Amino acid sequence: MNRIFMLILCMLLCHGVIAQNTFRAKVISDQTKTILKGATVTIPNLKIAVSADTSGLIIIPNIPNGKFEIDVTYVGFSKSEKVYSFPQKNPDQTIEIALEPSTGELAEVAVQTTRTNQSLRDIPTRIEALASEELDEKSTMRPGDIKMMLGETTGIHVQQTSVVSGSSSFRIQGLDSRYTQLLQDGMPLYSGFSGNLSLLQISPLDLKQVEFIKGSASTLYGGGAIAGLVNLISKVPEKTPELTFLLNGTTAKGGDASGYYSRKWQHIGTTIFGAYNYNGAYDPSNTGLSAIPQIKRFTINPKIYLYMDEDNSGWIGVNTTYENRLGGDMQVIDGKADNIHQYFERNKTFRFSTQLSFTHKIDEESRINFKNTIGYFDRQLSEAGFNFKGKQISSFSELNYVRNGEKATWVAGANLITDNFTATPPQSSLNYNLTTLGAFVQNTYKANNWFSLESGLRLDDNTPPPNKPANGLFILPRINALFKLTSYLTSRIGGGFGYKMPTLFNDQSEQDGYQNIKPLNTGNTQAEQSYGLNGDLNYRSALGSGAFISINQLFFYTKVDRPLILQNNTFINAQGYLTTQGTETNIKLAMDELVFYLGYTYTNTKQHFSGLTTTQPLTPKNQLSFDATYEIEGSFRFGAESFYTGSQLLSDGTTGRDYVTFGLLVQKMWKHLDIFINAENLTDQRQTKWGSIYTGSITNPNFGDIYAPLDGIVVNAGIRIKLLN
Repeated sequence: MNRIFMLILCMLLCHGVIAQNTFRAKVISDQTKTILKGATVTIPNLKIAVSADTSGLIIIPNIPNGKFEIDVTYVGFSKSEKVYSFPQKNPDQTIEIALEPSTGELAEVAVQTTRTNQSLRDIPTRIEALASEELDEKSTMRPGDIKMMLGETTGIHVQQTSVVSGSSSFRIQGLDSRYTQLLQDGMPLYSGFSGNLSLLQISPLDLKQVEFIKGSASTLYGGGAIAGLVNLISKVPEKTPELTFLLNGTTAKGGDASGYYSRKWQHIGTTIFGAYNYNGAYDPSNTGLSAIPQIKRFTINPKIYLYMDEDNSGWIGVNTTYENRLGGDMQVIDGKADNIHQYFERNKTFRFSTQLSFTHKIDEESRINFKNTIGYFDRQLSEAGFNFKGKQISSFSELNYVRNGEKATWVAGANLITDNFTATPPQSSLNYNLTTLGAFVQNTYKANNWFSLESGLRLDDNTPPPNKPANGLFILPRINALFKLTSYLTSRIGGGFGYKMPTLFNDQSEQDGYQNIKPLNTGNTQAEQSYGLNGDLNYRSALGSGAFISINQLFFYTKVDRPLILQNNTFINAQGYLTTQGTETNIKLAMDELVFYLGYTYTNTKQHFSGLTTTQPLTPKNQLSFDATYEIEGSFRFGAESFYTGSQLLSDGTTGRDYVTFGLLVQKMWKHLDIFINAENLTDQRQTKWGSIYTGSITNPNFGDIYAPLDGIVVNAGIRIKLLN
């Protein structure tokens, strides 16, 4: 009996010895092929962490049989995360792990806007993205909204449409805001009636990243994406729970209090975001009118995530926002109106929307996705002697199929979009309904290691249809190509068609406060149709130990036929077309903890109407930005930035002057606490310093174009408390 027991014990011990495996790897730079000595390799499930030796070699013994994720990190390089199976087919082989330089271009981050969750570097469509690190910085500079975040992005210009209430739109590559779609998690966020308030009602605290497509994105997203789109990607629950509070105050009488909580269990997770934003009426120039209105806003956005099994997951969310925004004569805002001081502009808004997303995994390569959002927006715009109130109910539903193959990726699907606007009397003649049914297919083919081609086609049918030639039916082809010329140099080139159905919501009608606007007859109005091309060159390289440079040069051109304009309070199709062309240059230099960024945009937008060619107003040809940041990760951040905005033609034929703004940010971080102070527009550039912003009397002011800041120097300071992280 003892001999049998000893034999069994020896067999178990031998099996245990046989079950131990050794992992051998060498860590190098993907571009320069140099050895990355000191790189850290971890196996989280086994709680093992080792460093590469002077030859870049890693040896980890005693790994049991099974599948384990092995992570490789090195300062200045993107993290590698890969699952390895043990025992290996070639156990004595030394695996070569190549890390890419981390130049801030999200080389290894999956983007969601294309629906394929592919790496940014492998997508032929040109997509730009702000990562969580950059959003962390932006959220301390302007915690209450995303106006600054978009305005500081190359190729995007934020245009204020109301002098006293601060409503603003954003323009991509010189085109009106109605040509740009604003999405959150791939679903439309705001419809037309709320478009010029949207930037001011979104806080960045619960965002994970922001993705931009500049140029037509109509194949997947339909009408309205002529200039491009902005997709706000929300945070999702992680294994580690998060509870963050942010408190902020400004010298412009503003205050923000927001909180974010997330947690993930085995089969369920949640995120909850809530905020209260306040601003007192602020008049730094003593004009008697508010440069910043009085604002009171509440936001609550809870989501529930379900992880049913390995093949089925989804989430459902609710967004509720209430805002009371009052601008105008400071005496009226203070409740001291009299026979002279009567002018005001009030926006009362309430937004309620639901979001639903579900994914079924068919196999390792294929999945089916369903998305739906229903939005309700109630807005009352009041001025002295005028009141405009309306409700907009919109919906978006989509079912798509995605297959990520080794050589080809397919996306195919259909979506239904509805839009219903109802105005209260006496403006009820402005009511409208619009339904769009669309189908699309897109293929990305990786021909070889240096060339990929993406082609797509969309078919949309709109009811009620606009006037000829389209009659509501639009065919939208699109093609993009990616060339990996060398390990340092890549290029993208592409183009596509787009369209925009006629509606009464644009920058011009918003600026006029919808007063005296005549009804829009869709059947007698043509849709706007576009044709666009863009191409770029990207250079990325290491300059030495811990130093990297990236350069991106973009060229763009878009033509819009029969643009919709407001003439004598009537919407008509202009007799002609609109063109915009230009370049964007982005240069980023990283040297260990120090990063420099330079961005330049040249935009030349022309109106070719009735045989005459003129420059489009409120479109600066030249914009330049410079940013320098010194950061010790998790400990300290210092940033300095400067922006130049060139002169621009105004609507009255005069020219608005150019100006330069300057800002500073200091942030100290601990494990559970951040303290920050940020100063904007330290050069105190204000349009009110260069002349009056209105003509007529203070009782009934007639405002001109706003092309420069009105609020002057603004300093904000606050704390971010991270109770769980």
